[in-house]
Amino acid sequence: MKEFVVIHDYLVTEEIVGDWDGQEEMAVEKINEIYHTFYDLAEEDIETEVLEQLLALIWDYWIGQDELPDVESDDIYDWCRNILENRDQHLQTQDY
Repeated sequence: MKEFVVIHDYLVTEEIVGDWDGQEEMAVEKINEIYHTFYDLAEEDIETEVLEQLLALIWDYWIGQDELPDVESDDIYDWCRNILENRDQHLQTQDY
């Protein structure tokens, strides 16, 4: 159940994201936007364990993407929607 997951536990700071060549603040804003968007889009009755596993994918995928500081909100929304709609595929590939 979604209400058992505290999204603030996933949010990051500049210290956590590391060096982004002066774009640390934007990287933080974008990855936190991804977390919030994903959480907001997740259905209310999603299993807690599934939501936690999917939220873990955000860090695993995005922290290595050079375009993170420049990603647009529409693209974030589309990415989050895609992950939620294809969750079984993404959970299987992550071996959870």
